[in-house]
Amino acid sequence: MDIDGKIGAVMLMRSKDFLAWVDDWFGRVLKRGPIGRGLDVLLTDFWTWARVNSLYPLHFGIMCCALEMAAASAPRFDAQRLGVIYRSTPRQCDILLVNGPVSKKLKPDLRRLYDQMSEPKWVVAMGECAISGGPFWQSYSIVEGVDQFIPVDIYIPGCPVRPEAMLEGFMKLQDKIRKEKKGALTEEMV
Repeated sequence: MDIDGKIGAVMLMRSKDFLAWVDDWFGRVLKRGPIGRGLDVLLTDFWTWARVNSLYPLHFGIMCCALEMAAASAPRFDAQRLGVIYRSTPRQCDILLVNGPVSKKLKPDLRRLYDQMSEPKWVVAMGECAISGGPFWQSYSIVEGVDQFIPVDIYIPGCPVRPEAMLEGFMKLQDKIRKEKKGALTEEMV
């Protein structure tokens, strides 16, 4: 039983090639008939629930808002109860949480981190410095807002942002994710 002559070759594939092969095969099975479409309709709600309740931000703290971000993860505010678990590598994250003033020298590195994140991904601008440059907005070396070079999904104002405001921003992001239900077959299901 050889599907497209590739079963024997599966044993010799690297992991990324194997995942691409499985994705291609599974996509063809889903698109073939009503069973695949029905499965997609059933699983879309599950995938949406999973994405809403497992937010992995890349903590990119530059200045004082980074301290408030750490406080939001402490037992008093417990950001993990919302499914927010900080990761340290962009390939394991789906949220780029930027706080503090972004210098022009730092801009390409921040863009590279954003590009390294896999889809779906969101950007949260936390604090006045990330939103508009803050008190440094007239400086020759500061970018006047992260949205100048990265698309921002959620803005959390404050200087510094209180942990309660940060958690509210994550809840708004969860609402946004719920509204954009996505399935395997359709780009957007509403």
